[in-house]
Amino acid sequence: MTNEWGPLTGLAGDWESERGGLDTAYSHSEEKVLETPYREKCTFKAFGPVDNGDQHLYGLDYKTAMWRGDEDNPFHTEVGYWLWDGATGELLRAFVVPRGITLLAGGIATDDATEFTLRAAKGEPLYTIGENRYLAKHASSLSYEVVIAVTDASWSYQETTMLVMDEFDEPFAHTDHNTLRRAG
Repeated sequence: MTNEWGPLTGLAGDWESERGGLDTAYSHSEEKVLETPYREKCTFKAFGPVDNGDQHLYGLDYKTAMWRGDEDNPFHTEVGYWLWDGATGELLRAFVVPRGITLLAGGIATDDATEFTLRAAKGEPLYTIGENRYLAKHASSLSYEVVIAVTDASWSYQETTMLVMDEFDEPFAHTDHNTLRRAG
């Protein structure tokens, strides 16, 4: 890959972690906030360019899955795209979670950045969050922020989603963090 993918260049490929992740979230079955370790597998496949008139995007098609303990089925999956516009420095992450959530997060980075931050907020005109009726009523996502750090052999993320939930009087910070290493 050449620098058309900018800061996404180092992410192309297959990645995994062994219970290095930590999910801090409300557990409905236990009726309390739990910190749960998880393992993760993630694949990024390069594509591009995608042309929107004069705009030329290069991207990564991605899917990720996370498992607690020795579960056979993942407790969380995502599919989506990471996109780079080298002319403007705009970096995007668009994904769908099968709970009924879509998200387009964005930020600005340099083409050689090894750390960058992407954000989205419900109701924002550019980088926004969509959700189904149930979630909007009982566990609505107010904002999302992820900080990504990439090295040659690993990448990590620190992710915070602020939620308005029936179980809390104040917004709740659902957090996830993990470090993944190249597979194979």
